[in-house]
Amino acid sequence: AGEVKWFSFLSTLTIKDGQVVGQSGVSQDITARKQAEEALHESENRYHSLFENMLEGYAYCQILLDHDQPQDFIYVDVNNAFEILTGLKNVVGKKVSEVIPGIQESNPELFEIYGRVALSGKPETFETYLESLGIWLSIAVYSPRREYFVAVFDNITERKRAEEHIERQLQRLSALTVIDRMITSSMDLKLTLNVFLENATQQLGVDAAAVLLHNPHQHTLEFSAGHGFRGDGIRKLRLRVGEDHAGRAALERRLVNVSDLTKTNQPFSKAALTADEGFIAFYAVPLIAKGQVKGVLEIFHRARLNPDQEWLDFLDTLAGQAAIAIDNAELFNNLHRSNTELMRAYDATIEGWSRALDLRDKETEGHTQRVTEMTLRLAQAMGQSDEELIQIRRGALLHDIGKLGVPDDILLKPDTLTDDEWVVMKKHAQYAYDMLLPIDYLRHALDIPYCHHEKWDGTGYPRGLKGEEIPLAARIFAVVDVWDALRSDRPYRKGWSEGDVRQHIRQQSGAHFDPQVVEAFLKLGV
Repeated sequence: AGEVKWFSFLSTLTIKDGQVVGQSGVSQDITARKQAEEALHESENRYHSLFENMLEGYAYCQILLDHDQPQDFIYVDVNNAFEILTGLKNVVGKKVSEVIPGIQESNPELFEIYGRVALSGKPETFETYLESLGIWLSIAVYSPRREYFVAVFDNITERKRAEEHIERQLQRLSALTVIDRMITSSMDLKLTLNVFLENATQQLGVDAAAVLLHNPHQHTLEFSAGHGFRGDGIRKLRLRVGEDHAGRAALERRLVNVSDLTKTNQPFSKAALTADEGFIAFYAVPLIAKGQVKGVLEIFHRARLNPDQEWLDFLDTLAGQAAIAIDNAELFNNLHRSNTELMRAYDATIEGWSRALDLRDKETEGHTQRVTEMTLRLAQAMGQSDEELIQIRRGALLHDIGKLGVPDDILLKPDTLTDDEWVVMKKHAQYAYDMLLPIDYLRHALDIPYCHHEKWDGTGYPRGLKGEEIPLAARIFAVVDVWDALRSDRPYRKGWSEGDVRQHIRQQSGAHFDPQVVEAFLKLGV
C-alpha cells in the first residue's frame, strides 16, 4: 500500500583462512523509531522557526553569580526580533555589560529583577528605559531553571512617546486653565502675570521668562513681571519700540529668535543686565490683542533649544493668553477710572445743587454741609455700611431739593407761615420724590429727601409713616436736622442753647424721633 518501512540489519560473516566462507543476518523493524526521530526533528524545526519569527524579542540568558548576588548575565540565545527591537547584533555568548556599556549603572533594576527571577523562579513583568539605546522596553521574565532566565521583550517606545505626548498636552491644558481662571478672577495684572510666567516656564521647559508692557504714549517697552532670573537687573529694563530683539518683535509683530546669544552680532541691550545669568537661547513674542501690541513675552534658556512645531504653537498660545490678560486689565482699569470720574462728577453735581439751595435761602446757608457731616457721623456710629453711608451722604446733601418747587414768597417769608402756606411748604417732600425718582443714580438716596419729615408717632408728612416704617436713614437725619435748625438763628427767633436743644430732642424721643437714634445721638457728645 506504499507504506515505508525502516529496518536495521545485523550481518555475521564466517571467515576461514582469510576468506569469507559463510554469512548470516538478523533484521529488526525500526520504522517506529525513525518516525519518532523525524517527528522530533520536525518539531525542533517548527520551534526554531517559531522562535526566530516571534514578533517579540526573545533572549535566553545565564546569570553570572557572585555570592548569590547577580553581577552580569550572558546571552545564550536570542531571536531575530530581539535584534530588530533592540538594534543589538551578534550578542550570543557575550555579557550584557560588553554589549551595552554602562548599563549596570544606568539600569541597575534590570540586574536586580533578572537575578531575583532566576533565583526564585517567580516570573515578573516590568517596563524600563534604556537610555544608551534610546528605547523603552516592556520585559516579561521567567526562569526555566536556576541561574537561567528567559526574557521576552516588546519595544514600547512609540507607546511611551504617545503617553508622554498626551501627558504633556494635559499638563499644558491644565496650565492654560489655571491662567484662564486668573484672567477671569483677578484684575491684579502683576499677580496674573506672575502666575502666567511660572506656568509658562514650567510647560515650555525653559529657565526664565519676562513680560514687557508697551507704553503707547512713549513708544517704549517696560518690564512688568519676570520669573526664573537670578538677579534683578532685568527689572530696570526699558526699551524703545524697534530697539533690540524685543523691540523688533513689537515693531515687526513677529517672533524673534536668537539661538545663541553669545554668538549673535546683533545688539542685545540686556547683555550687561544678564551677564551673570548665563542665557544662551532667546525668544521674543509680540503680545497682540484686538490688533494692538500690548507688550512682548521674552523667553530665556541657559542652553540651546531645539523646539518642535508643537512647542512653538504652545508658545504662540501662551502669548495670546498674556495679551488677553493685559487687555482685560487695561479695560478694567479704564472702566474703573471712567466710573470713578463719573462718580466724582455726579457728586460734584449734587454738591452744586446743595450750594444752590443754600444760596437761595441765605438764612440757612451752611446748614446742608453741617447736617451732612453730622448725619454721617451718627450713621457710622449706628453701624451703617460704607455703601449705605454713600447713599446717606447724597440724601443729606439733597434733603431740601424739593424746596426748588416752593414759591419764594413762602420759602423766604420772615414770619410764621399760615396754614395754607404750610400746605404748600409741606409739598417739598413730594417734589423731591418726583424730581429724584427718574434718576437711577439717585434713586437709592431718596429716603432722606422724601421721608425726613415723618415722625416716629405717625404725625409727620408726607405719608404719615410710623415707627420703623420710616427708613432708618430718614430717622437718623431727622434728629440731626432738628438739632441744627434749633441751634441756628432765624429771622423770627434766636438759636437755642445746646442744653435746651438736647433737652428738646430727649423729650421728643418716642414721639418725633426714634428712641434708639436719640440715644446714639446723645452719646456722640455733640
